[in-house]
Amino acid sequence: MVSKRLSRLEGHRRKFMAVIDDTPECQRAVHYAGRRAKNSNGGLVLVYVIPDGDFQQWLGVEEIMRAEAREEAEAVVAKSAQLVRENIGIEPEIVIREGGAAEQINAVIEDDRDIAILVLAASSAKEGPGPLVASVAGRGAAFPIPVTVLPDTLSDEELDALA
Repeated sequence: MVSKRLSRLEGHRRKFMAVIDDTPECQRAVHYAGRRAKNSNGGLVLVYVIPDGDFQQWLGVEEIMRAEAREEAEAVVAKSAQLVRENIGIEPEIVIREGGAAEQINAVIEDDRDIAILVLAASSAKEGPGPLVASVAGRGAAFPIPVTVLPDTLSDEELDALA
């Protein structure tokens, strides 16, 4: 069951969520979501999901691998957050989760009922639009909020005009 969104109630503000991953197009989504957040006096949530299937080792090795994955996630998200601060002038919230991407994204949406829009960017690569976009398009993942899917071919200026 989906909880009611709170973003329109007094004392709340609408938040845009972008997923940070290792795809080049994710920065398109971050830029657009950040601009939409700034233009609407909203917030920006950057989410990074560490796949949980990477840690099937002995306990000591698993702990080291998990810590390394967490450090890498923190570094990647920190870089995106810094670009948002410098280029857009807002302070994003950062959420790092471990597990399946769609499951964890849904959990973040459920936990923060001010999140109103998920922003994804589709790749134009021949391999396809990217795993999350393909999942949404193929009915593999359903999110309880609207999803904005951007083509990765738009420039920052074009994204700004749309935001």
